[in-house]
This record gives sequence, structure tokens and C-alpha cells, in this order.
Amino acid sequence: MLNHIDEIQGIGLHLDLVLRKIQNAYLRTFEELNVEMTIEQWVILHRIYELGDEASQRDIVQSNFRNRATTSRVIGGLERKGWVGKTRFDGDQKRFKLELTPEGQEVIDLVMPKALQLRKLAVKNLQPSDFATFLAVLDQVGENYSQED
Repeated sequence: MLNHIDEIQGIGLHLDLVLRKIQNAYLRTFEELNVEMTIEQWVILHRIYELGDEASQRDIVQSNFRNRATTSRVIGGLERKGWVGKTRFDGDQKRFKLELTPEGQEVIDLVMPKALQLRKLAVKNLQPSDFATFLAVLDQVGENYSQED
């Protein structure tokens, strides 16, 4: 266990620098593909794709780690682009059902191969056990800060 604050000085800066590199790689990819999209839009569009027929706005809020207002704003932007449609579930008028439009599916089909390449790049030269340890450490750091809420 780390006992000296000096040993972890700069952890936030280091995490931020790595996150920026990842985000910039995705934004460059979107630009190369001529897709005008933010990281948040990609995350939500991809999540709707993953959830398929069961995609609800509530599920997106719960799995997106963003508040309801931010998620609603991003979904509204995806609707305005014509990539997502929003209706109600049959028999459940309280939940919004989110569906990819044909245009949204085209964006997924275009971006997904490049996104998979970027995911592979993240683990290049890493042993699976090292990456598992990395994720466990990140989860613990996040949990440590969750206890502060």
C-alpha cells in the first residue's frame, strides 16, 4: 500500500493526459470518417446499438455515468442529427424507447471498425493479466472517491 502522498502526486494529471490522448484519437477518427460527432454522442449511440430493442433512456442514464439532464441533451442532439428515434415502450408510457434510425445504423457501421481498432491499440504490448490489474486498480481508485460522496 502506498504510504507517501508524494508517490501519488500527479495521478489526476496523468489520468487526464491519457484520457485526452484517447479522446483525441477518437475525435481524429470521427474527422477522418467525416462524421461530425462528440465522444459523448458516440458513447450513447454505441450503447443504444448494444442494447438493441430494449434501449431505454433510463438505461442509458444509468449506464452512462452522466446525469439525466446531460444524457437528455446528448440524446436530443442525436435525434436532431436523425441518428436516433425516441418513442414509448408498448404498455409502458413512462419509459422512452431509443432506436437507431437507418442513418444512425450507417454511422455505427462506419465508425465501429475503427473504434475496434482503437480498442485494440489500447491493449497493444500489454499482457491480459496486466490489463486486468490496470482495470482493477482504476476501479479501486474510483471506489475510493465514491466513498467521499
